[in-house]
Amino acid sequence: MKDTVPKVKVGRTGLEIPRIGLGTGFLARPDMLISEQKALETVRYALSRGINFFDTAPMYGSGHAEKRLGKALAEFPRDSFVIETKVGRLVQPDGKVIFDYSPDSLKRSLEESLERLKMDRVDILLMHDPEGAFSEPGQALEVFPLLADWRAQGVVKAIGAGMNQWEWPAEFARQADFDCFLLAGRYTLLEQKPATEFFPLCLEKGISVFAAGVYNTGILATGPVEDAMYNYQPAPEAVKEKVRRLEAICQKHDVSLNGAALQFPTTHPAVTSLIVGAKNPAEIADNLEKLQQPIPEALWLELKKAGFIAPYVPVTLSPFA
Repeated sequence: MKDTVPKVKVGRTGLEIPRIGLGTGFLARPDMLISEQKALETVRYALSRGINFFDTAPMYGSGHAEKRLGKALAEFPRDSFVIETKVGRLVQPDGKVIFDYSPDSLKRSLEESLERLKMDRVDILLMHDPEGAFSEPGQALEVFPLLADWRAQGVVKAIGAGMNQWEWPAEFARQADFDCFLLAGRYTLLEQKPATEFFPLCLEKGISVFAAGVYNTGILATGPVEDAMYNYQPAPEAVKEKVRRLEAICQKHDVSLNGAALQFPTTHPAVTSLIVGAKNPAEIADNLEKLQQPIPEALWLELKKAGFIAPYVPVTLSPFA
């Protein structure tokens, strides 16, 4: 199939990634029971559509996501894809995942990821939810010299942090030389505070932002259904009502709610790539179709007027348009 996914550089590195990457968390979640065969098909299909950027972590399925990803990619040339994994959460022999940011554990974590992936390197390495292990960002930055040393040695090409908040990454950006940040759930049609200072800071310093969790863990994909989820919890009625109004405006412009939710983060110039999970090839195809769906500027303008998009948020055409 034709590669229709635009590409972009990661920060100031020479590393090139597509504007959408595949999140692998769904491929090994015990509550979803995705077969290994289906997981491998999903990764291979992503590659066939030009999505050669894969986000994974030891935490996902207690290492099984990395194993499945490595197995699927074994038949492809190593330079034909980009892998992003994480350190700071260590898989125990019983499968439990614990926070451990000690230097020895970080080294062990990276070594074990490489073993599970059956590869000699990863391209992007992120600190995984460091706020779970440290009380303030300054403490977490004590880890930075080790990551920077790995980058300098060529062990990895880019370093960053993956978090569900933007305040700590903003402090990281001020104090150290990071290449990228993965921001989950904080820049969506329901939340845009990162655009106040974090995104401008990243643009100023040439740091890439990967936007994940664009559906706020469910409700922007499903709509305000009875069991809709919002930020990992059942959606409050006030949020459901807000999404009902949001969905009505989208329908007025013949745009699906989940299509608008998926495309919205890509319209900010600070967002380099989306990280979107998928359980099968059909979901990847659907995501690409939604990203390429023309969305009229009038929709974004009406959403701004209605208060769904904050006045300080710049909205440009999607790079997929």
